[in-house]
Amino acid sequence: MRRRTTLSVAAAAAALTLAPLSPAAAAPQASDDLTLTMLATTDLHGRVQNWDYFADRTYSENAGFETGLAKVATVVDSVRAERGEESVLVVDNGDFLQGTPLTYYYAKQEPVTETRVEHPMAAAYDAIGYDAQVVGNHEFNYGLDLLRAYEKDVDHPVLGANVLRDGTPRPYLEPYTIETMRVPGHRPVKVGIIGLTTPGSAIWDKGNVEGRVTFQDMVEAAEKWVPVVDRKADVVVVLSHAGVGGTSSYGPEVPTENPSDVIARTVPGIDAMVVGHTHRNAASQVVTNEVTGEEVLLTQPYRWGATVSQVDIDLQRVRGRWDVVGTSATALSTAGVAESEKVVDATEEAHATTVEYVNQVVATSAEELSAVTSRYEDTAILDFIQDVQTDTVATALEGTDRADLPVLSIAAPFSREAVFPAGNVTIRDIAGLYIYDNTLEAVELTGAQLRDYLEFSAGYFTQVPATGDVDPGSITNAGGRPDYNYDILSGVSYEIDVAEPAGSRIVGLSYEGAPVADGDRFVVAVNNYRRSGGGNFPHISTAPVVYNEQLEIRQLLIERAQEVGVIDPADFFVENWQLVRDGVPLLP
Repeated sequence: MRRRTTLSVAAAAAALTLAPLSPAAAAPQASDDLTLTMLATTDLHGRVQNWDYFADRTYSENAGFETGLAKVATVVDSVRAERGEESVLVVDNGDFLQGTPLTYYYAKQEPVTETRVEHPMAAAYDAIGYDAQVVGNHEFNYGLDLLRAYEKDVDHPVLGANVLRDGTPRPYLEPYTIETMRVPGHRPVKVGIIGLTTPGSAIWDKGNVEGRVTFQDMVEAAEKWVPVVDRKADVVVVLSHAGVGGTSSYGPEVPTENPSDVIARTVPGIDAMVVGHTHRNAASQVVTNEVTGEEVLLTQPYRWGATVSQVDIDLQRVRGRWDVVGTSATALSTAGVAESEKVVDATEEAHATTVEYVNQVVATSAEELSAVTSRYEDTAILDFIQDVQTDTVATALEGTDRADLPVLSIAAPFSREAVFPAGNVTIRDIAGLYIYDNTLEAVELTGAQLRDYLEFSAGYFTQVPATGDVDPGSITNAGGRPDYNYDILSGVSYEIDVAEPAGSRIVGLSYEGAPVADGDRFVVAVNNYRRSGGGNFPHISTAPVVYNEQLEIRQLLIERAQEVGVIDPADFFVENWQLVRDGVPLLP
């Protein structure tokens, strides 16, 4: 569904010319005023409807946010009705092809690359009528063929100025597009939209992109393309699938992961930027460009369609040209609005198929496995997670310089209610065990760092008397620490002496029967939340990252269950830790 003229890069270069200034137009006098509105989303991650596939019900969260493109559509339609359709531009900032069972199903179970069925995310975006979007890092998770299939499905351009054909300076995707907005009563306005994406995909999806595409530094790409677009357009917008702060979750082997504010500060000519990737809810941030002294507006909508950023761009017509004189941004929440029938209708068949998929049986469990005591005793259901994480990382490291290092694993007791019933286990049962949308990473830690890490984790327990009865369920969550911030380590053996003060509790830390020395080296599998610093555990956020393929842990668990058919604790359960007092187990 197209509403305005979209010029290709080549056509824009040929069609746009600048009128020379006449003497009569020498005075800077505004002859026209106009406000354009840009609506932006980011990090939808496969959310078409406000549905929790893992709970098999409408999505809800304590903060009150709701999700999905069906709700986004209602917000977009409301703004179009208020502002006038021809003055509204709609863009998406990437990470749309991965994140829910729906996107997994149409990438792996019934891949659209084989069936040629329209991708449900494309159907949803087209029902709304987007004007452009940039690729995010998760667009490479399922390979370039799926991305190309999606690109053919949608009615708008999919941008990526810094995604290059391997070994060449040529963009693999369109670097930019120019939208001609024809608002009644005003001369046309040309809006140039440049797409940039975080270069971390070169690491995270190396297997999918190596030898086919490379990722240019985002700042360098902006320095190249912003002047080009600035010469052709009245307004310059950058869709930046990256966060701010110049941070990276990896080493210097590829350019910076989150340089959006650096681009705004150092590259002149940008009027507004949409920011993403980091799942922050930040409607408005202003960065002053060091070259021009002008302010650049940055907006980051909240993930999953929970909010839509409304960016108002004020223009005046001066000397025969449009000039941006002001920008502002607000967050429009999608909570409480009705889902759009046009998006629901466009995706209903795919949605229903996915609901049926998540309710299917994927394995049987040899016995009931419960997580109710996982926070204070070693349990088989948590070791199921540990075993999958360990095997995934160990396999990925084969043939590398760390292939001979021991691989350990960290997991937390996310849900006390999680259970695999004896007998049939569904995808939803597995999702009840791993309730977060975490991806798997791995770092290298020393023996000394492991001990520090475990001591910090053991602060989850309240100190108990040296003698007397103790209810283990009553000594958890010391200082209000939540269960998800208590980490359990597999692959080594250790005891936690809860009669000792926090910081002096780890006893008998050993690997294969030998004490762990301070200088020993280990690879440790861990989720991305913890690795990035969530919970403030020591060493983990600064340790060398040795694995990060952006694979969802929950999906890895589902795939393991399907692979083995029978979930039997005898295949993976190893009791390697316990609570003690002076060497005596706290539990019988």
